[in-house]
Amino acid sequence: MTDDPRSAGAPTLEDVARAADVSRATVSRVINGVRNVDPAIQEAVRQAVSVTGYAPNRAARSLVTRRADAVALVMSGAGVEAGAAQTAAEGPFTTRVFTDPFFGRVVTGVINYLRPRGMHPVLMCAETSRDRDEVVSYLRQGSADGALIVSTHAEDPLPGLITDAGLAAVLYARPARPVRISFVDLAHQDGARLAAGHLLARGCRRVATITGPLDVPAGQDRLAGFRDTMARHGHPYIPVAEGQFTQRSGEAAMARLLAEHPDLDGVFAANDLMAMGACHVLREHGRRVPQDVAVVGFDDSSAASACRPPLTTVRQPVEEMAAEMTRLLLDRLARPDGPPTSVIFEPELVVRESA
Repeated sequence: MTDDPRSAGAPTLEDVARAADVSRATVSRVINGVRNVDPAIQEAVRQAVSVTGYAPNRAARSLVTRRADAVALVMSGAGVEAGAAQTAAEGPFTTRVFTDPFFGRVVTGVINYLRPRGMHPVLMCAETSRDRDEVVSYLRQGSADGALIVSTHAEDPLPGLITDAGLAAVLYARPARPVRISFVDLAHQDGARLAAGHLLARGCRRVATITGPLDVPAGQDRLAGFRDTMARHGHPYIPVAEGQFTQRSGEAAMARLLAEHPDLDGVFAANDLMAMGACHVLREHGRRVPQDVAVVGFDDSSAASACRPPLTTVRQPVEEMAAEMTRLLLDRLARPDGPPTSVIFEPELVVRESA
């Protein structure tokens, strides 16, 4: 006969309790997320769960905890009413979402945080008013314990709808309008200042920028930080072309800038996809990167390493930010009456071959 608890059928709470040398009640409290348990005991129980292979009965647990052990990860847009022209130019909303490396990094960060806690994300897309109503209804029915919202447009009403309904939610990025909701974000202006300082240190003097959408706080902040640093170094005028955080929009913006300013020697693009598009257009026009035109991106996404040459970029720690967003949501679920909070991450310049 073996001592391995997994050999005698489905492991039970009693098996976990024996392996951790604690009571059955203590095991139940740890598994059900009760907070006032000594961290050392929590770790002993988690190790015992791993050793025994115990899997909680989720249906029974949900009856006790009134929790679904799932969160809705919502990729949310403003809807066709607010963005019909952009939608036609860039393709369907879901296509734009799932071809952007940024969203894949968010999903990775959320899954990596939830998985060790026995929880799972439910991926939802909300672009129309009907989509948004479905998200709110899904949460009200208890199908998910709360929502992680990644909003792609300043006019998105979903964060307000969820908070007005008294439901738990956390937002990735500062909301464009005042909403009583917790969020994580990056110090975007500081990141743009890093990009400007790097181009100036390289000796670039005829510099332009490709912005993100200027109705989005991140787009506004990255432009403001870049302009401010350039002005502090004696460059009061910076040519600007607005993009939409897509490679295609970066290509179009770069073509416009070259037509209007053929002597430029440096470009800051407000994300890596647009920077990749800029590099493509520069090559088509016979401009070498970085010898003739230095290019700096933003995000440090997979596009930065896939670009030729590889991009110098400002790193946004998306996976870590998504994990923190998830932590804030679980904390909100544990303390429903707590005030909303915000966590701001610091950017970092990553130097590669494009500048």
